[in-house]
Amino acid sequence: MKSSRLHINIREYNRYAWDCQVAQGNKYTVPVSPEVIAAARRGEFSVRLTETKAVPREWFPPSLQGLEILGLACGGGQQGPIFAALGARVTVFDNSPAQLAQDEEVARREGLTLRTVEGDMRDLSVFPDESFDLIFHPVSNVFCPEIRPVWKEAYRVLRHGGLLLAGFVNPVYYLFGTVLEEQQTLTVRYAIPYSDLDAFNEDELIAWMEEGTPLEFGHTLTDQIGGQTDAGFMITGFYEDICPESPISKYHPTYIATRAIKP
Repeated sequence: MKSSRLHINIREYNRYAWDCQVAQGNKYTVPVSPEVIAAARRGEFSVRLTETKAVPREWFPPSLQGLEILGLACGGGQQGPIFAALGARVTVFDNSPAQLAQDEEVARREGLTLRTVEGDMRDLSVFPDESFDLIFHPVSNVFCPEIRPVWKEAYRVLRHGGLLLAGFVNPVYYLFGTVLEEQQTLTVRYAIPYSDLDAFNEDELIAWMEEGTPLEFGHTLTDQIGGQTDAGFMITGFYEDICPESPISKYHPTYIATRAIKP
């Protein structure tokens, strides 16, 4: 592997990078439309933990009315406002102020009530134990260098019987690198766990960061799935999904979603 000599505060840089993604109109930063909120108010909704597949309706409780829901690393004005329109009491927690501003924008536009909190997904100390009934955690721990603390904190802040719905990247994706040009040949170049900090040399990393592109980390399934069970969760649902833009998806799913319960 290449090795960068740069010393980077990952949380601070990825906060900046996701603020840049909002300014650039990344699809994961575009708020939902008034039509989507109107449908949710009628009880009709569809949300995603991964890129293309909707979360099965049976993964949710029969009614979300009055539930305390934490959108974990879930800013962007997408899922949080839908849950609020369904009658849930929603807190959106994210590292990017600009992403949180998208949720606030939808709330103002639609007359919804939700709370936004900025922070590191590995540290939920702002919330007391057993604060939430459901945590919705779409693909985002790819931007965090370590994820076992994420699962432990999620377990702590959930009530007994509460649900963790999580989406994450299958580590097979990172064997070929995050740059699409590298993926075209599907040549194994990197080991898992993966880090952009190791895959790029210093010049490549500087160019990447000048574009405001978030830095990624590919975690093992031992940490992604075993990390949940080690934290105390029971996994009760599982599906896979693809990234349509990635050549890998022709041969293997690139995302995983899990439903887990705190006994």
